[in-house]
Amino acid sequence: MAAWAGRAFGFVWIGLLTIGTSIHGHEHGTVTVQIAGYAVIGAAMLGWALIESRTAPNTPSGTAMVLLLALVSGASGFLCMSHNGALMVLFAAIAALIAGGDVALDTALAVAGVGILGVMVGALIFGNTDAAALIGFPATILSALFIGRHRRAYRVQAEQATALLERTQELQELQRHTDVLDERTRIAREIHDVLAHSLGGLSIQIQAARAVLEDGNVEKALHVLDTAQRIASDGLVETKRAVHALRADIALDQELSTLTKTHNSHYGAEVSFRIDGAPRELSPAATMALLRIAQEALVNAAKHAAREAVELTLAYDDGETRLSVSNAVPADASPTTLQTVNGGYGLTGMKERLLLIGGTLDAGRHDDTWTVTAKAPV
Repeated sequence: MAAWAGRAFGFVWIGLLTIGTSIHGHEHGTVTVQIAGYAVIGAAMLGWALIESRTAPNTPSGTAMVLLLALVSGASGFLCMSHNGALMVLFAAIAALIAGGDVALDTALAVAGVGILGVMVGALIFGNTDAAALIGFPATILSALFIGRHRRAYRVQAEQATALLERTQELQELQRHTDVLDERTRIAREIHDVLAHSLGGLSIQIQAARAVLEDGNVEKALHVLDTAQRIASDGLVETKRAVHALRADIALDQELSTLTKTHNSHYGAEVSFRIDGAPRELSPAATMALLRIAQEALVNAAKHAAREAVELTLAYDDGETRLSVSNAVPADASPTTLQTVNGGYGLTGMKERLLLIGGTLDAGRHDDTWTVTAKAPV
């Protein structure tokens, strides 16, 4: 609205200066042409205002708008060569400026070209041979076109920057949502593995207590139940430690050493722990994955190969860290029984853990030994 108020004021002011001066100079023929041309420019600008008021912002100009701009440019270019009509070139410049900013380059050049053509025709009709006018007016129109193109480029850049900012904000929000889901998945996985480890041990102790009670050995049954109670207590402690491990780094060597001692205490099975190679720092994800695999494998050994010796090896090889857990296989064990303590789901979870860090898991029977091997890349 403010822009059009300024244009209306300029239209009236330029008309008074141009036509009023011609009337005062008794240029009656020129005055008639100027009034007619002035009316054409006024009608075109009125149509221009109506179209612009009914068009949404940043909407490409249609054919009607382009024709009105060309009409304003041509008529004002023609009148600027009349007597005292130099100010009329401003209308042609405004039309070229708007065309340069709102329409395609070829169309904007056409609008500016109509204005320059009007200058040349006006020079012939009015006999104006002023070299400064013949060069200056077309240069003014082309300069306005150039400014309009720059205005268009800045507007496009601003629109692109706004769109990019909105897209960046959407991506940041999506990333925050993804991070939350990842954190929930990590917590769920840790709680699952801790519970599977603890409940698997409890299941073994309960089965042992039932067998002892069936034999009538109450004292030994109580001892087994004491062990089950310690496993439950240790499970609670392990749950707290798992949550803490999500927030802080832990040393895999120390954790595996503690794990072997605890397993020996709970199940009475000898566990040898060996480290090959020079220890190095691992990522938290790799540390937790290898630790949970060791827990799963040890509980599985206690269930299917009770009191059999277990060998646990942590090897720092070139390019990878390898964890191996091996135990003797009972003669009557079948491949289907040598699964994880929770029906194979834990093994699937371990594979998923390693897959997330680019590692691999292999579990199977080799002669009389069941071996679980996990590899995590450096």
